[in-house]
Amino acid sequence: MLKAGSTIGIVGGGQLGRMLALAAARLGLHCHIYSPEKNSCAFEVAAAATCAPYDDETALARFAAACDVITYEFENVPAKTAAYLARRKPVLPDPRVLEITQDRLIEKNFLTELKIPTAPYASVHSATQLAEGIAKVGLPAVLKTKQLGYDGKGQAKIAKNGDPAAAWRSVRGAPSIVEGFIAFEREVSVIAARSADGKVECFEVTENEHRDHILHTSRVPAKVTPALAADARRIATRIAKAFDYVGVLAVEMFEVRKGRTRTLMVNEIAPRVHNSGHWTIDGATVSQFEQHIRAVAGWPLAKPVRLGKVEMINLIGDEVNDAAQWLTVPGAAVHVYGKGAPSPGRKMGHVTKVISR
Repeated sequence: MLKAGSTIGIVGGGQLGRMLALAAARLGLHCHIYSPEKNSCAFEVAAAATCAPYDDETALARFAAACDVITYEFENVPAKTAAYLARRKPVLPDPRVLEITQDRLIEKNFLTELKIPTAPYASVHSATQLAEGIAKVGLPAVLKTKQLGYDGKGQAKIAKNGDPAAAWRSVRGAPSIVEGFIAFEREVSVIAARSADGKVECFEVTENEHRDHILHTSRVPAKVTPALAADARRIATRIAKAFDYVGVLAVEMFEVRKGRTRTLMVNEIAPRVHNSGHWTIDGATVSQFEQHIRAVAGWPLAKPVRLGKVEMINLIGDEVNDAAQWLTVPGAAVHVYGKGAPSPGRKMGHVTKVISR
């Protein structure tokens, strides 16, 4: 268990690292951010910062020496970087989790082994394999690169009468998977925290709305039945335990209706704090960021209590220029990430609205 005044290293300097550092400071812990981006928005709120490439072993060694434990704010940390750091200081969650979640095929196989439902899928390494995969999963379908895809990047939908060859060209022949398209009722997510002693605390199920493949709005409580909400929490807990996870993770799921039956399919696992959990900063007695800091510091987890009906709206691109309009809205809290000039599709901040019970 870390003592107050200890230092937590965070690999990655984006808004998630920024919010982790703010949560740690509230608990009397220091954060040291490591990022190759000189304008990383997490730098300005952290006790220390290292700006260096992820393959700079000299800088990584100095960073590790300055930290008591290390975590990360995004899942695409290079495997070599995580392994190098893990030989010097504890890295939580275990870098082994990254090996699974950085590859969509490995992640899907992991879920299948746990008997957790997903969309039907097939591995694709060539145009021929794509045709074989479509024969297996049917059309419409979605072609996704195995690695480095997010916010709709590295994806191509193939309509019922679409052109698979065009989809294959659009991903530039990168190793991929093809998934059967799921006509879902809604997308939901569960933010779960697991401590080193195996205790798991889940936040309430969140309902998510995307625009142009980017999360726009999250609402809590989600419009799901109590039974389905309990099932969603069970799935997230099962995944956290299977990973022997320490920290916060998010599990994105689809609610699917077949006749009168409603079930859940897992779409994706994010081994980190997550955009759909931002509502917890202002809408719960403990935030996802504080839970993650508690977990990696070896501290007890809190029992989250929602403070009301909550809605989180992302400020994407130029929308951040109108953030001031929210400052006089009762129950609204404005978060601007300090990323500089806005650009299309970039998350620049968010607003949380809390309506009392």
